[in-house]
Amino acid sequence: MTDAVGLKAYECDGLTAFRMRPALVVLAESTQDVATAVRICGRYGVSFVPRGAGTGLSGGALPGPDSVVISTARMRKVLAIDADNRRMTVQPGMANIAVSAAAEPYGLYFAPDPSSQIVCSVGGNVAENSGGAHCLKYGFTTNHVYAVTVVTPSGEVVRLGGNSADPIGPDLLGVFIGSEGTLGTVTEIVVRLLVRPIAVRTLVADFATAEQAADAVSGLVSHGVIPAAVEMLDQLAISAVETATHAGYSRDAGAALVIEVDGFAAAVGEEFEIAERLCRDNHATGIRIAQTSRERDLIWKGRKSAFAAMGRISPAYLVQDGVIPRTRLAEVLTRIDELASSAALRVANVFHAGDGNLHPLVLFDSDDPEETERAEGLSTDIAELCVAFGGSLSGEHGIGADKACSMPTMFSADDLDTMKRVRVAFDPYGLANPDKIFPTPRLCGEKSGKYRPHPLETSGLIGRG
Repeated sequence: MTDAVGLKAYECDGLTAFRMRPALVVLAESTQDVATAVRICGRYGVSFVPRGAGTGLSGGALPGPDSVVISTARMRKVLAIDADNRRMTVQPGMANIAVSAAAEPYGLYFAPDPSSQIVCSVGGNVAENSGGAHCLKYGFTTNHVYAVTVVTPSGEVVRLGGNSADPIGPDLLGVFIGSEGTLGTVTEIVVRLLVRPIAVRTLVADFATAEQAADAVSGLVSHGVIPAAVEMLDQLAISAVETATHAGYSRDAGAALVIEVDGFAAAVGEEFEIAERLCRDNHATGIRIAQTSRERDLIWKGRKSAFAAMGRISPAYLVQDGVIPRTRLAEVLTRIDELASSAALRVANVFHAGDGNLHPLVLFDSDDPEETERAEGLSTDIAELCVAFGGSLSGEHGIGADKACSMPTMFSADDLDTMKRVRVAFDPYGLANPDKIFPTPRLCGEKSGKYRPHPLETSGLIGRG
């Protein structure tokens, strides 16, 4: 694809604050297509950017002006199902939720479930090591992949991993998962499937403040209860969700917890009673228990629609993705509120409370350049706040172009140099998804990757073609 209109669709991913139109886009349909494209790029010294569904939120699929985007979105086939060994081989463009749909006739499913699972691709999940609401109990993508077929930056087709969870030798599969397309392009994935739980129970607990909800989360974990999911929404997020989905959340609540327990019926019953009691002990103002699968689905529809629902209360928003120790949830939420007040901006919080993976949404008006600048600064401050509290810059969205400049707040120069040596071992010429993860002068100095409308464009005298 080379036409200007078609290329425009590939100038950014879900982080729309970063935009750059690529030189061309390859719509691959097979491993061989990807290998051919990579070899041609290598022959001419052209950088390339692997891309799945384009739902990433850290600018991981942001192209350079002279780079080639290699899209795997058309590679959506199930290549093999081995129900007896609970494995499925899929192409990377398959939607996350489609894997579970294909496994359903066998009573199996794929556990990682990002909120964007209806559209995000399994290949993107591998690139970002995505998690989702149920990662508290079941882990991230890296815990559910046996092997991948990869086109290396030199165009070689290799297989990483094996048919068992812990193959002999260096864990190159572990190195590759979460490498954000900097070590190669995944073209086939052997995923691990789980047996669907026998019993599932879900509740929504309301609290007057987010701090009380955070205390309830700490109480759950300290009592040894590991629910399948513990999600938190603050008052602003609840309001947006209810307006968009009518999922039944209480608009009067200062915060809400969605708690889900699954497993064998007897254990589920006992753990659910403990969870309910701990919520009441931590001053829950109301508890609603899903009585039917339809009601449970509606609760999750509200939670998983939260990002999209923000469009009803703000013209634009930035999604941050930091991790903190869950025992410090209340402190960090208070500090985020203080930072938002200082920046005169609103922040909605909806996140995976059980594992301390925050997703603050910084709301702003993208037509106001000064407010946009403040929003970007606040988003960066929140990410680095997580590091200051002993956490991480990313839980599941990756570093991409968005947080590359913050990496020195978390890692020493020696740490970063070691990571770069690993990257060079896979990609000696730096052609695979450059300017991601590691701070570079272009990103951190000139900041040329970010899209800023020219004054003539703003005035309507010129267009972007």
